[in-house]
This record gives sequence, structure tokens and C-alpha cells, in this order.
Amino acid sequence: MKRKDYISWDEYFMGIALLSALRSKDPSTQVGACIVNKNNKIVGIGYNGFPIGCSDDDFSWAREADNINDTKYPYVVHAEANAILNSTKDLHGARLYVGLFPCNECAKLIIQTGIVEIVYLSDKYKDTDSTKAARKMFKKAGVQERQLTIKNKFINLDFNKVL
Repeated sequence: MKRKDYISWDEYFMGIALLSALRSKDPSTQVGACIVNKNNKIVGIGYNGFPIGCSDDDFSWAREADNINDTKYPYVVHAEANAILNSTKDLHGARLYVGLFPCNECAKLIIQTGIVEIVYLSDKYKDTDSTKAARKMFKKAGVQERQLTIKNKFINLDFNKVL
């Protein structure tokens, strides 16, 4: 008899996105993204962080400052953008799994690459102008969105377990 307690495709790909988020050095918000093609093959992974060549020690991780350039916001590349830039295949028809609903800037990239569905966990910024703009663009472009309901709230990764 086969196991019955295995995770779904959605849980698997969201798990990859959340595991990727653990690579982020952002002290307040860690986001990961996983792009999957029509055949359930992973074609891109990313997490939020500074651009290549911009040291994590030379730029501020602050959320607030008197000058916007003294915060992280002008410099951080979002997980969705990194996943798109790291992609290995054509993204037309793909799904994007992400921990946090995309902002309007990422929405533009998502639409332009041909991704057709966004699967996300958190929508904590749903009342912001950025999220409202993203939703408006997704709707007009025909990009589907759905908030994932997880049946397995915890997935244990045990590096000591011998399979």
C-alpha cells in the first residue's frame, strides 16, 4: 500500500518557496518564490535580497528612515523578480508560488513573462495601493490568483533522518 500522508503538489511547491525564503537576510520580511511549469517542473526559485555585488553589509536593512535611500526599499530585489531572473525555461503558462501576495512592480514582471497563476499564503498588505494595483493588473491580464489553504501546517525536515 502506498503512503497516504504525502504532501500535495501545492504544499510541495509552497514548501520550496518558504524554504527559499530562509535564504533571505532581511531581518523583518523573508519571502521566497517558486515558479512551476505546466508539467509541475520547477523552472525558477528566488528570495528577497540585495542585487549581486551589493554587499549585505553596505546597505541598510531599515524599514524606516528620514531618507528613503537609508532604508532597504530602493535596493531589495523581491523574491518574484529573482525567481523570474533565475528561471531556466520559458515561463508562459507557469504558476508562481509565493509566501506573500506580489506588489504592483512584481505584478508587471509576472504578467510580462506569461505566468498565468499566482498561488500565495499571506495577503497581509491587501489594503495597500500597491496590492490593489497588482490585483487590478492581474484581473485585466487574466492572471488567476488563489490563496492556498494548507492542510499540513507543519512539514518537518530532519537532516539526520536516514531514508
